[in-house]
Amino acid sequence: MSWITVIWSMVASACLTLAAIHLLVWCRKRTAWPNLFFSLTSIATAALAFGEFEMMRAQTPGEFGTALRWVHVPVLALIVGLVGFVQTYLGGGRRWLALTTCALRAFSLLLNFLMEPNVNYREITRLRHISFLGDSVSVCEGVPSPWNLVGHLSLLLLVFFVADAGITVWRRGDRRQAVVVGGSIVFFVLAATVQTMLTRWEVVHWPETACLFFLGIVVAMGYEMSREVYQAAQLSDELQQSEEWINLATDSAGVGIWAWDFTSNIIWATEKARTLYGFSSDELIPFEKFLSKVHPDDIDWVVQASQKCFQEGADFRDDYRIVMPDGSTRWVRVLAKAFLTPSGKPERMTGVSLDITENKRAEEALVRSQHLLRETGRIGKVGGWEFNIDTSKQTWTEETYNIHEVDLTYEPTVERGLDFYTPDSRPIIERAVQRATEHGEPFDLELEIITAKGNLRSVHAVGNSDLEHRRVYGFFQDITERKQSEFEALNQRNQLAHVARISTMGELATSLAHELSQPLGAILRNAEAAELFLQATPPDLEEVRDILADIQRDDQRAGAVIDRMRSLLKRREVEHSLLDLNLLADEVISLIRPEAGARKIGLELDPDSPLPPVRGDRIQLQQVLLNLLINAMDAMNNPAPDDRRVTVRIQAAGTQVEVAVSDTGQGIPADKLAHIFEPFFTTKANGLGVGLPISRKIIEAHGGSIRAENAPDGGARFCITLPVAIEESPL
Repeated sequence: MSWITVIWSMVASACLTLAAIHLLVWCRKRTAWPNLFFSLTSIATAALAFGEFEMMRAQTPGEFGTALRWVHVPVLALIVGLVGFVQTYLGGGRRWLALTTCALRAFSLLLNFLMEPNVNYREITRLRHISFLGDSVSVCEGVPSPWNLVGHLSLLLLVFFVADAGITVWRRGDRRQAVVVGGSIVFFVLAATVQTMLTRWEVVHWPETACLFFLGIVVAMGYEMSREVYQAAQLSDELQQSEEWINLATDSAGVGIWAWDFTSNIIWATEKARTLYGFSSDELIPFEKFLSKVHPDDIDWVVQASQKCFQEGADFRDDYRIVMPDGSTRWVRVLAKAFLTPSGKPERMTGVSLDITENKRAEEALVRSQHLLRETGRIGKVGGWEFNIDTSKQTWTEETYNIHEVDLTYEPTVERGLDFYTPDSRPIIERAVQRATEHGEPFDLELEIITAKGNLRSVHAVGNSDLEHRRVYGFFQDITERKQSEFEALNQRNQLAHVARISTMGELATSLAHELSQPLGAILRNAEAAELFLQATPPDLEEVRDILADIQRDDQRAGAVIDRMRSLLKRREVEHSLLDLNLLADEVISLIRPEAGARKIGLELDPDSPLPPVRGDRIQLQQVLLNLLINAMDAMNNPAPDDRRVTVRIQAAGTQVEVAVSDTGQGIPADKLAHIFEPFFTTKANGLGVGLPISRKIIEAHGGSIRAENAPDGGARFCITLPVAIEESPL
């Protein structure tokens, strides 16, 4: 057997053996990416050795060209494996340079299979047999292809990438890794590249032996990984010796102890710590797996703090959440200290973890309660108070001081607190406080106060007594804005009612003008006939003639007034603007809600979002909706209190918006449904029958329609449809 067969077979066998070992490691631990890339590099080196062996044993130029063509496949796998190993194991290298290197080599492989005989030669003219290691091997002679430089350029980029990564690792402090891994890759890749270039350009007549150089890289990588495995095993033995003592101490204190080795990135933990974080007793804990236990909302700052510990050797003191396997959340308090090597490099971190879930829940409940109390007081303008019955010593919350507009240093008493009330309100609150202190009667009053700054405010005062502990307590609520809103709402409702009355007058005036025009015309014709008749009589008719002339002039003047009134009512100007019917309905419901509350009727608004705008007059549309709501409430005299409900549903329907007002009343009688919009037709005992006709005219003037129907589940429903506003294009 020749030495070439022995050596190249040993290279392939050694590489495949190492590949199998590390591939098995990766299969057992899928996060061990360096092992996977090391396996890929080893397999590719074995394949390269096989290809080179076939080239040396080739008998024809065709066989040599085919073997050389297929050698490019393991070379690409080698480059990918080395790039992946450097990035995952050394943690360095520029990503764009790595991608460029792999992409350029892949491009070279593509050219290799598109060209004949391959990317290295335009033509292989003949084979030369030379003596190598005591055996005759084949080397080729031919015309080199300039595209061969693409493959060499990819190898040079690989050298630059590894050198850049080695510099980064060197600066980080891992100088041994930079030299052993980075240095060996740079040296052997350069050596293999030079040897290949000299051979293919026929500077030297020598067979291609690149697999021997890459074997050196595999040996260096394997040595470094084996060394770290040995260090991890040694550390595991040391930790195991003290584990029982630590577990005994920590179990008694309820504390879990752990140690994070920065070199191997593995965390050792006691049984208590493993239970705390949800790990099994024999589970390997890389730092990445530990991070998977951290709550998603806390993981960012935990990673930042961990990186700071790793880079600067800083201590870690904080609380964070972890997610248990069953999905529950647990709070832990961690106190950790970083330890440095003699050269000042962070080496490991040791810490303790304590379950503080119950403490955190209590703290969070207290914080939520306090925050809710403060926000309730701030948003609702509510302030609490309390006073001692025996000493008249009173205490206020901050919001109470704000309501009274006094300084926080003000020391109130019962008497001084009563001084803020207006003359009309003070006797009322005095009697309420007296009944509370003497008889324990609670009170609930709306009063007025004059603040320290002289402002008049309306307040809602509620109090209760605790005679056993000799105290009276309660709260103030500033309802000034609510009172003003109620007053403004009342005014606005009165204004809308006024608009309705004006509209009703317009309807009546039009009908009146139509009805009076005929009798007035008859008066005119009778007066003219009387004048002609009296002219034939002998008596002095001059006075009668003058009277009849006056009747004629008055009749004409009355007809002119009626015509002007009719013309004015028909040509009433309105202001159209873009309207959101959701907001408009909400405003109307807010106006009528007090009336509904007095009648014990529920009002529900079911808006649609997003809702396109419509164009119309706000007051008129409010008047229509208000009229429908009042009619709906008037229709519910018989249903039980729990069923008294009016619903306003708004939804977009293509190019229209539909507003439906439904009630739970008795509905509209079938024989009256067709006449419901006729003037002066009403189903109410005291109704005038003008509201719905006016509403229909308003809706039709807006380009819409209104209809009435009985709902399938009872009650009446009025549906309004209005066209969506068309957006005007700019000129």
